[in-house]
Amino acid sequence: MTSAQEHFAAKLAYETDGSDVHAARKAGQRIAVVDVRSDEAWAQGRVSDAIHMHYSEIAARAPQEISPDTPVVVYCWSPGCNAADKGALEFAKLGYEVRIMIGGFEYWSREGYPVENADGVHRRPIDPLVGVPRIRTRA
Repeated sequence: MTSAQEHFAAKLAYETDGSDVHAARKAGQRIAVVDVRSDEAWAQGRVSDAIHMHYSEIAARAPQEISPDTPVVVYCWSPGCNAADKGALEFAKLGYEVRIMIGGFEYWSREGYPVENADGVHRRPIDPLVGVPRIRTRA
């Protein structure tokens, strides 16, 4: 295997994106999606059905709340935030299979996937700079 192949294989082993997370959930795959941001950020909006666990709480809470055989995907605000890396490290220390959702909540919402806040679950319009608006069918 070339060094480029090794690099990208390793990267894909530890990263995913909103599209893949959405597809996995839609297909019924068992994954825990964990928002590692602050309480204030969580209240503004989050991935629908995510678990809120600030990265500083993972060591204490994760073993009680998430089965160790459940794959975990962590996210923070955006590509400019490293809280997902901090959270992923904490899950890895505990032995979880963990990946970071690149783009974070920003790209999840900009791509039109379900977001949740105190008002319920919503879909924001797809930002044409990050996704292609597609016709939604009722399914």
